[in-house]
Amino acid sequence: MGAQWKVKGKTEAAAAKGRLFTKLAKEIMVAARSGADPEMNARLRMAVEQAKKASMPRDTLERAIKKGAGLLDDASQYELVTYEGFAPHQVPVIVECLTDNKNRTAQSIRVLFRKGQLGTSGSVAWDFQYLGIIEASATTEGVDPDEAAIEAGAQDLEVGDEGVTFYTEPTDLDSVSRALPDLGFSVQSAKLGYLPKNPVPLEGEALAEVEAFLEAIDADDDVQNVYVGLSG
Repeated sequence: MGAQWKVKGKTEAAAAKGRLFTKLAKEIMVAARSGADPEMNARLRMAVEQAKKASMPRDTLERAIKKGAGLLDDASQYELVTYEGFAPHQVPVIVECLTDNKNRTAQSIRVLFRKGQLGTSGSVAWDFQYLGIIEASATTEGVDPDEAAIEAGAQDLEVGDEGVTFYTEPTDLDSVSRALPDLGFSVQSAKLGYLPKNPVPLEGEALAEVEAFLEAIDADDDVQNVYVGLSG
């Protein structure tokens, strides 16, 4: 499933688009705490680029920056909370939430994990790598992803049907994402995340059960990212 769980067809529905904008706005608000200028704030710059690629309205984007930077009366108070556990069939899962109410979020996550197993901090993180993940597509015919990875400073890459995923050290995410366009690749997304070391292979009813579990978690308003150790 790749590094991050993605619900099939999610971005095509209007309601799902709204949830996507909400998640992007939260990321922008949190990033903007370190400064409202994207050129001086790498995390904010990448969040803004993501929002633009998703066609977020400009006024929504600008308001999120100002709110996160404390330039509006209703300043952002979101904080990151991470949960670890297992989906059905012992598939490891890491859930990142951005929330303004940790008690509400904790209760929601406990309910959502009833069909799985909620673990403690570190219970599954050891089975994931924390790194930079860049999704890109070639803009130049015949460009070599391996050469681009070496020149840009990426540590590894994975070629898929929809493009190339480059993996970097966390500290190299911004520099690699900036270098790739000059090497023949358009960056679709760039973020820090988790890559499973030992993904679990499933099929049939077992796979469907895990997918339903993940879809329910991803639909929660406080959930920002869901990473799963599932192969395929």
